[in-house]
Amino acid sequence: MSYHLDSPIARQDVPHDITDLYCFRGERGTAFVINVCHSIAGPVLSPGFHPEDMYEFKIDLNEDAVEDVTYRIKFGDRGVQGKPRLTVYRLDGPEAADPASEGVPLLTGATEREIGNSAGLRVWAGKAGDPFWIEPDVLHAVGHALQDGTFVNLKGWGASSAKNPFAGHSVHSLVLEVPDGDLIGSGTDWRKINVWAVASRAADVRGWRSVNRVGLPMIHMLFTQYKEDLGNRLNAGNPSADFEVFGEGAIKAIAGAVRANGTADDPIGYATRIVRRLFPNLLPYVVGTEAVFGFGDWNGRSMTDNAPDVIFSIATNSPMCLGMRKESVTSKPSKSFPYVPLAPT
Repeated sequence: MSYHLDSPIARQDVPHDITDLYCFRGERGTAFVINVCHSIAGPVLSPGFHPEDMYEFKIDLNEDAVEDVTYRIKFGDRGVQGKPRLTVYRLDGPEAADPASEGVPLLTGATEREIGNSAGLRVWAGKAGDPFWIEPDVLHAVGHALQDGTFVNLKGWGASSAKNPFAGHSVHSLVLEVPDGDLIGSGTDWRKINVWAVASRAADVRGWRSVNRVGLPMIHMLFTQYKEDLGNRLNAGNPSADFEVFGEGAIKAIAGAVRANGTADDPIGYATRIVRRLFPNLLPYVVGTEAVFGFGDWNGRSMTDNAPDVIFSIATNSPMCLGMRKESVTSKPSKSFPYVPLAPT
């Protein structure tokens, strides 16, 4: 799993459980996608996006791990046809980090259809297929290696037995495509941005509570499979504090696995360099370029990138293979908006 059901709070609040974040070159601009409310969690009383709470794409423009732009999407109650309406807001500067700020409304309309404006901004929200894949035995073996400081034990497992437990499952996808000029301004050919997504729910007098925070893929699966309270704390924090708060523990976990696997003469030095890449937990992307989440570069993330192989191999400094690829996904992503796979029937 990437962020599927990644903490106790997320499992209690499936409509706010972000399973994955994607950022890639769309047909017209930069596409941002999050998936929530995974069907693998079982029946949900009101599946989909929670009314009145908020889902946000946050964008750092100057590499200080603080949001400069936030696109906030809020959903209303289900109408007589059972399809809630949504509104997209934009917040800039200090307001981008303030959940109490109202922002500027840009789009509004019903879910399960494309909503857009003349400037090229468009949004879609609805039920879709899950484009993610993982092999549970490999996932748990890597998790134990980092938790216990041991060798990645895949004894008795072979690629021929690999299975994707998410094949045939559904999610609820939120797709936002933003014109490049809204991100890079005028007179600029390209700009690196850092992206993360947050799903928050109203917490009465205490304001808003972050249920899930997602940047790079697989972060929770590296560090929180067997430390569930850590999952809650990672979801609640801010990227700018990630290394200070979580860096020491992450370095210890990676160094222990690397030492046990005998893949670096200086496990602490190796782990420190890797954790500096992982934290702050942000997904980097150069606007206007093709996304690739690979071994040599992290530039956004498409829905066909093999993120688990990449992150597991880098974290353990050992070649890790799930024994499956994008072909294991039942319904395939599309090159046309809204890009997400069709929902299983």
